[in-house]
Amino acid sequence: MARMIEYVAIHQQERFKIMSAAIVRHRFSVDDYEQMIQAGILTENDPVELIRGEIIEKMSIGDEHCACVNRLNHILSRRIGDRAIVSIQNPVRLVDSEPEPDVALLRPTPDFYASGKPQASDIVLLIEVADTSIDFDRDVKLPLYAEAGVRELWIVDLQAGRVEVHRQPDATRKYLDVQTATRTQQLQVAALPDVTVSVSELL
Repeated sequence: MARMIEYVAIHQQERFKIMSAAIVRHRFSVDDYEQMIQAGILTENDPVELIRGEIIEKMSIGDEHCACVNRLNHILSRRIGDRAIVSIQNPVRLVDSEPEPDVALLRPTPDFYASGKPQASDIVLLIEVADTSIDFDRDVKLPLYAEAGVRELWIVDLQAGRVEVHRQPDATRKYLDVQTATRTQQLQVAALPDVTVSVSELL
């Protein structure tokens, strides 16, 4: 009996390996993704985003995360005024991705991007708020933004109580200028140097 159980277990493992090897992932272009939205295959109620050609489910957002995004929206909207559009959890269009960062400061346009989603050249600053998603933001989204040429990225690390500031993207999917600010320090938007925010305000 023991040998039979062992045989079945080995057989199942081999079968699983064969099935896994046979799985073919289909990658979608940004145009494909937007066509699915226009056709109603995906709706605004679907918690997904396109990352490097794959449609992935977005992580759930906790209360602290929500509060931090609300604070960022309130603070930045008041201090920036008409010099940039503060966009909250809306998509930006990159080469093979359509992520939805928590906050984006965008170059102003008269139609507020009704004619098309903002692209990397329109982005003044992206902000990702990370609680349980810190690894995903650092390992997946950060290289994506750097490769696209997003000039400045903040990652608000709620668990560590600090903000990572990433600037000067290069071709290796990294940011050359990386700094960390704690509660007692101030943050400055590089493209709008008179706009400052204290880390304690965000946390």
